[in-house]
Amino acid sequence: MASASLSGGSSASTDLLRSSRNGIAGAPNRLLARSPMVMVPRGRRDASVKVVAKIRKGKKHDYPWPDEIDPNAKAGPLSYLSHFKPLKEKPKLVTLPFEKPLMDLQKKIIDVRKMADETGLDFSDQIVSLESKYQQALKDLYTHLTPIQRLSIARHPNRPTFLDHVLNITDKWVELHGDRAGYDDPAIVTGIGSIDGRSYMFIGQQKGRNTKENIQRNFGMPTPHGYRKALRMMYYADHHGFPIITFIDTPGAFADLKSEEIGQGEAIAHNLRSMFGLKVPIVTVVIGEGGSGGALAIGCANKLLMLENAVFFVASPEACAAILWKTSKAAPKAAEKLKITATELCKLKIADGVIPEPLGGAHIDPAWTSQQIKIAVMGAMNELLEMDTPTLLNHRMLKFRQLGGFIESENVDPAKKVNMKKKDEPIAELEEQASVPDLDLELEVEKLKQQIEKSKEDASFQPPDLSLNEMIEKLKKEVDREFAEAARSMGLQEKLEMLKKEVVKARSGSQGQLIDPSLTEEIEKLKQEFKQGLSESPNFANLEYKLNMLKELSKAQKISEGSENAISMKEEVNKALKVVMDRPDVKEKMDKLVAEIADAGVSKASDLDDGLKEKILKVKKDIESELAAALNSLQLNVELVAQKRGASIARNLLEQPMYAHLRDEIDELNSEIEERMQEVVNSTDLKSKIELLKLEVARAGKSPDPKTKVKIDEMKQQIKESLMAGISSPPLLEKYEQLKEEIASAKFSSTDGTEHSSSTNGGLNQNTSEEGSVVDVNAGATNKPN
Repeated sequence: MASASLSGGSSASTDLLRSSRNGIAGAPNRLLARSPMVMVPRGRRDASVKVVAKIRKGKKHDYPWPDEIDPNAKAGPLSYLSHFKPLKEKPKLVTLPFEKPLMDLQKKIIDVRKMADETGLDFSDQIVSLESKYQQALKDLYTHLTPIQRLSIARHPNRPTFLDHVLNITDKWVELHGDRAGYDDPAIVTGIGSIDGRSYMFIGQQKGRNTKENIQRNFGMPTPHGYRKALRMMYYADHHGFPIITFIDTPGAFADLKSEEIGQGEAIAHNLRSMFGLKVPIVTVVIGEGGSGGALAIGCANKLLMLENAVFFVASPEACAAILWKTSKAAPKAAEKLKITATELCKLKIADGVIPEPLGGAHIDPAWTSQQIKIAVMGAMNELLEMDTPTLLNHRMLKFRQLGGFIESENVDPAKKVNMKKKDEPIAELEEQASVPDLDLELEVEKLKQQIEKSKEDASFQPPDLSLNEMIEKLKKEVDREFAEAARSMGLQEKLEMLKKEVVKARSGSQGQLIDPSLTEEIEKLKQEFKQGLSESPNFANLEYKLNMLKELSKAQKISEGSENAISMKEEVNKALKVVMDRPDVKEKMDKLVAEIADAGVSKASDLDDGLKEKILKVKKDIESELAAALNSLQLNVELVAQKRGASIARNLLEQPMYAHLRDEIDELNSEIEERMQEVVNSTDLKSKIELLKLEVARAGKSPDPKTKVKIDEMKQQIKESLMAGISSPPLLEKYEQLKEEIASAKFSSTDGTEHSSSTNGGLNQNTSEEGSVVDVNAGATNKPN
């Protein structure tokens, strides 16, 4: 320390003190730099006074590392490039307000142990009981945390920071500094680290572990220099092909006057734009709190993962409460409405995964938490590294394009429209590109329909079952996606997911009992709410269009399957009939009958005697019974029905072109009957009865007792009666009677004037008892649902 004196009264001194602009109290700055400062008290200019000023010497940082390197350092000499060192003192225990009951239990356990040590008595049972209560209370508390409680855990002073996690999960790590503009923001830390032999660029927001570090790191709130530093490292990683892993832990960007002056908003916006163009995979992990643009500036990633107790928000709950309710005391309510927790954000598809934490928070076991982060990040990174560059960029773009919901063509108040920006006219090229997928889908559907029509005309042409099935599955997925999108736009997705879980839980725990009627009512209520709001959803037009295509294709598939079934069934029936007719006993009966007719010497059927007629009818009945038995073995519903006069004409009546309209009416009536049956089957009451019947059958097993069998038969009869009552609607009966009259009148309009009988499938058979019988085969009966 040097000292000097300036004497008053001399001319040299007077010259030096003549101006206060050159230094303090008239002393030039160049002189003050060489000697201590001397000030003359007011009123005593002639006295000699000494005032000594100490020059503070700054602490020199070890650069690049000290002469003697600690051999136990994990990363060797590279560890000395970081200012981050282990804390010399263990952090103080911090108890959050909602953890006080746990602390009371823990204090009791300590007191009991202390009492046992002092008295020498055995309190092991009491200690075990208290410890089990503590563990159960801990589990109950941390599995039912409120959003504001998770926020307090995310802000816990002892919560592990970005560098804590990085040093735990990397094999090698070197920190990189500076934004190449003369600044190095300590709130954002960047560096290169290796995991399992692959290098990654790590970028994260660093909070302090104590007050001193928090001041140094600006409480994890970056300035524009920090975001420009992060962007420089992103460009560096993109150039060298390093995947990027970012860690978010900030209340938000530093919003002081200086930061705004040097472009805080511009720096964040530049990062947002640039991150969407990076050609390397990006994975972001929210380890604490992620606030607004300060978090998004390094969070535009392909995958966003969150720790279980981390939060992500556009505005802090305290700020939101102050804006909406004019008091920060409403923060718990704001936290709940903002949906800031990891679970809620995953439901909204903002976050892509939740990383588990130990009970009590990440600060209870930081090493275990870091390993969970490593497992989750490596899993996401392995998935992204398999993508090529265009797919990766498109994946990142779609993640953010699918966020949120919007409504087009909504009526806006004219007063609000005054200052609104006019809607840009759509570009024709973009409209064409947007319509290409639906156009391709429509062309594929038309092509399939033409092929099916060709297969109906040409028996040798096989219908494209594989392509048709693939197209139907594709359309079903598209329809499901449109329904999910509509539910999300109406805000019903969360209700739907919760209801699904309740239904699964009710079915798994029902054990032979019906589902709670209140749950059924909730399902019906949600269904009605969805139907009412479906037409107002933004994607209703697309949904309706795809549903219509799906109906057309399903109808075409049914026609195709029907033609195939008819061909194969015809072959099987012919084969079965040939087997019956080729049997020796049948041939013997036929030969005997032919011989008797020949011996009688008659040329007309009317000349046969009664005994021979009876024999013919008996042989005919026997052969028909054999044929019916053979067809029943093919799983066909075969009945012997009465034959009327002119049955051959009646059988071909509806096949004539002049009666084509009758065939169309019959098909239409059959379709209406099937639709009505499906509606009845899907009704809540009948569904409950069917479910109860299934449970009763399952409980009874293969050999039910007589009482149970009677009960099952009664339930079946009730279901049949409900089904018959449901389909016996007046409109259907009226159409049936009208169609029956038309068919009856058609019988008398044939060319030979003979009365004919007519038979239709689908429950429209009209038969009267006369001599003889025919085999009526309802081939579709076995394909109907029970």
